[in-house]
Amino acid sequence: MKSILSVGIDIGTSTTQVIFSSLNVENTSGYFTVPKISIVGKEIIYKGGIHRTPLRTSTLIDGEAVRAIVADEFQKAGFRPGQTDTGAVIITGESARKENSEEVLRYLSDFAGEFVVSTAGPDIESVVAGKGSGAAAYSEENGVAVVNLDIGGGTTNAVIFDDGEVTGKGCLDVGGRLITVDASGKIDYISESAKKVAEYVGVELRAGNAARTEDLSRICDEYAAVLEQFLGLSEPTALLAALKTPGSSEFILHPKLRAVCFSGGVADFVYGTQQDPFRFGDIGVLLGQAIRRSRICTAFRMIGAAETIRATVVGAGTYTTSVSGSTIDYSDGLFPLKNIPVLRLDEKEQSACFAGDGAVLRDKLQWFLRQNDCRNAVIAMDGRSDPSYIAVQNLAKAIVDGADPILPSAEPIMVVLRHDMAKVLGRQIRALLADKRPVISVDSIIVQQNDYIDMGRPLMDGMVIPVVVKTLIFG
Repeated sequence: MKSILSVGIDIGTSTTQVIFSSLNVENTSGYFTVPKISIVGKEIIYKGGIHRTPLRTSTLIDGEAVRAIVADEFQKAGFRPGQTDTGAVIITGESARKENSEEVLRYLSDFAGEFVVSTAGPDIESVVAGKGSGAAAYSEENGVAVVNLDIGGGTTNAVIFDDGEVTGKGCLDVGGRLITVDASGKIDYISESAKKVAEYVGVELRAGNAARTEDLSRICDEYAAVLEQFLGLSEPTALLAALKTPGSSEFILHPKLRAVCFSGGVADFVYGTQQDPFRFGDIGVLLGQAIRRSRICTAFRMIGAAETIRATVVGAGTYTTSVSGSTIDYSDGLFPLKNIPVLRLDEKEQSACFAGDGAVLRDKLQWFLRQNDCRNAVIAMDGRSDPSYIAVQNLAKAIVDGADPILPSAEPIMVVLRHDMAKVLGRQIRALLADKRPVISVDSIIVQQNDYIDMGRPLMDGMVIPVVVKTLIFG
């Protein structure tokens, strides 16, 4: 068994957090069978503090101050940046839409070790938080459809798990720091989302005015009503559409949705009580109380969260990494690789390749590289569970004919498959190329068009490769 050190860094609208986890990787197959390498254990070994996300202005994250927080947490945990093997830096919520989110990631680049993901976007945040909260595990263990609502400072990320599998995800601009209150009890920030809701309910909000609990409670009640609409408990209004987070998926309800789980900073006020409504200088307490009064908590079974405010960072540190199948093939000296765009072939295009026709792949790859202004891409497809030798030869020929004339000479041909056939395919591709360019062929990985992947250094004597599938969205 091998242990991998994973770091999770979550830079959210309200808070910035760091955790370290140990992921145990082991060959779970028996003797005389094809090895099956799996992550068999996950243990959080250090939880950092909950830090207020430092901002220079309302639209600029203080990257240098974030770096100082992360550096301090590394020191407290007793680790050096180069010791990390995997994990994720996730800029979430409103922070993902700050003007300098990519610059902040550059500040953190030397903490990434050799294999840490830098990613942001509402869809991946919803899934990561839902795994960190325990909603995914509850769904799988109890065979029930569960929605996890991760309610942070700027957004609410929703994900539905059915038997542990994601069936729907989406995001709304509903959060606890969309209105902030200063130490004197006056409103000092009103987000665009809050302005829309205030106008909808007829409440006049102005920065510098006294924060009136009754007015802000009305706004929070309307936010809760929008969440009810989002979950199909009432008819949708125009406000629901107006609060949908740009870049998020269309939320698809599950017909047998039965349970709800809450995570994020506001979740503590849904599950618990807080007497001072403005203790944290925002509307988070009032929003949590409004949601607790809403139909969401009576129409669905409300389950407890394993993590609330730390759900995203726990998910980032312990659930973002998977491992490839063990029937893989690759050239030496290529890893780690980061931020490789995915070009996925549909069933019709895959069938043409299995027939030996590389023209479709060549045209699509040429278009994709030009559109994305990149030098290379992962060629992704499902593959087949039990292909004939002739079919594999045809596929290898089509991939070489399609990619070799297009890619720069030093670039590897990279193929990712769902079904276990990567080793034989990789060897056929290398034979056709006569080893004139590197090849990576891995399987047991599911990706979609517009995903990106990272591949770490091979593990378990080179039998598997750690892989993170992600979506990079900077609003």
